[in-house]
Amino acid sequence: MAFRSLFAMPVVKADDEEELVDPQAVLREKCQSKGHIESLYNKYQECNDRVNGRSKTTETCMEELFDYVAELDHCVAHSLFSKLK
Repeated sequence: MAFRSLFAMPVVKADDEEELVDPQAVLREKCQSKGHIESLYNKYQECNDRVNGRSKTTETCMEELFDYVAELDHCVAHSLFSKLK
């Protein structure tokens, strides 16, 4: 069983009793409200509505999704690593 113990996930426990907050989730909320990111999200939602409104289509919203997620992650990356311990 050496293989199993070699790749076991570490257990992390909080130092205190207060609830932990994921800094990435907090930063994503802040970044989502920025104008250009919000407009990319709206563009993605419009595409989803259009695709879901059709019974037969080959259109997907992958490009819109990737544009939105890439810009959101880019915004979050500016601050995220400074908040990690």
